[in-house]
Amino acid sequence: MKTNRISQEPKYHASKEDIAAIEILKSTGVPVIEAAMVAKLALKAGRGRERRAIKCIELGEKELKKQERTVSFAKAVEAALAARKHRRPRTQTDFRYVSRRFMKRCPSLSTKRLRFISPQECTTYIKQAFDTPRQRQKARLVLSAIFSTAQKQGWCTENPVEKVDAPHVVEKRVDVLTPKQLEQLQETAKLYSNGICRAAVGLMLYAGIRPHEVARLSWEHIDLEGGSISILPQHSKTGGARLVTIHPPLRRLLYTCKNTGRICPPQWQKHWRLLRQQAGFTTWQQDCLRHTFAGYHLKHFRSYKELQYEMGHRDSALLRTRYINMRGVQNADLFWA
Repeated sequence: MKTNRISQEPKYHASKEDIAAIEILKSTGVPVIEAAMVAKLALKAGRGRERRAIKCIELGEKELKKQERTVSFAKAVEAALAARKHRRPRTQTDFRYVSRRFMKRCPSLSTKRLRFISPQECTTYIKQAFDTPRQRQKARLVLSAIFSTAQKQGWCTENPVEKVDAPHVVEKRVDVLTPKQLEQLQETAKLYSNGICRAAVGLMLYAGIRPHEVARLSWEHIDLEGGSISILPQHSKTGGARLVTIHPPLRRLLYTCKNTGRICPPQWQKHWRLLRQQAGFTTWQQDCLRHTFAGYHLKHFRSYKELQYEMGHRDSALLRTRYINMRGVQNADLFWA
C-alpha cells in the first residue's frame, strides 16, 4: 500500500520576543511592513548598532526641524525692511522698490520657502528682474541683505547670494562742465525763482556735495567763519562723516544766500531738474557737479590726498579710476579765484 507524501512547509513558531516586536511596530500606527523597513534603514545607517541607529534618528529629526523652520521670501522681505526702519527714507525706498520688483517679475519667488532657494536660482532671479549690470549689482546687494536678516532669524543656514558673482559694471566717463556751461548754470541759478537753489548749486559745484546730501544740510552745518561744512554720517551717502573746505568763491556765494532761508527749497529734486532744463541742459549725467568739482580741484590744487579727504573716499583708487576726467577742465585757477 502506497502512502501519499504531502510536502508541508515547516511551521514557524514566533517567539515571545518576535510577538513583542510586532506589537511594538503595530503601535506606531504605521503598517508593520513599512515600520519594519524604516527600522531596517535606521539600523543600516547605524551600521547595525542600536545606539548609533538611535543617534542617527535624533540627528535627522533635529535637521528636519531646522529645515522646516523657514518663511516665504515675501515674509523675509518684511523682516528685512523692519530691521532697516532706522535707515534714511531714501534707503528704505530703494530697498522696497528692488524687493518688490523681484516679486513682480518673478511671481513664484514671493511664496518660495527661503531655506530652499539656491545660488543658481538667485542668479536667475537677478537676471530676470533687472536689465542692466548696474541694476543687477544693486539688486544683488539687496537680495543678500534679505538673506542676511533671515540668517539671524534662523530661517536659513547660509546666504546663497554670497556664491553669486557680482555683475561686472563698466564705469562710464562723466564729463565735467566747461567754463561756458558753468557760467550758464550759475546765471540761471541766480534768476530761477529768486535764487532759491543758488546755495545748493554752489555747495554741489564748489564742495562736491551730492544732491541728496545737500537736501539734508541746514545752515547750522555750515561754518562760514571757520571755513568748513560738516557732512554728518546720517547725511552722507556712505554713512561716513567728512569736513569739506569752503573756498573763496563758495564763501562769497554763501554769504549772499545765508539770509534767504533754507539751503534747499521744498521739492528740491523737482526744482533742481527744472533749473537744469532752463539752463539749457537737455541731458544730465548723474553727479556731474561732483565730478566737475573733482576735476577742477585736482587741476588747481594738484593733490590726490586732499581731494580724497574732501570727497570722503577711503582711498584714492576711486578717484583715479572713475572721477578724474581732466578733459573740459579750463581756467582752473579762475574757477577757484
